[in-house]
Amino acid sequence: MIFGSDVAFPHDAIPTAAMPQGWSYPFSCCSGYDCREVADADIVEGARGYEIRATGELIPMSDKKIKQSPDGHFHWCSVAGAKDGKTICLFVPPRGF
Repeated sequence: MIFGSDVAFPHDAIPTAAMPQGWSYPFSCCSGYDCREVADADIVEGARGYEIRATGELIPMSDKKIKQSPDGHFHWCSVAGAKDGKTICLFVPPRGF
């Protein structure tokens, strides 16, 4: 990490208020460019799982692709980092009670 900037290494999430040091994406989810933070509006949580709006892909909540987000934001890892790529991992914030 370069001190004093929001630059992150390929497997790192950009630092946030919740995680000021940032965090690293697991290698199994990211090949250096597959993962990125996405807006809450890009993911729809429903009774059947999480829908990726860009692709219409539905990922059941019990799927191993679903990971808890360390910083409370959605992060999406797709094949080759493509906006229309198939999901490798989806980091989701803790669910509300």
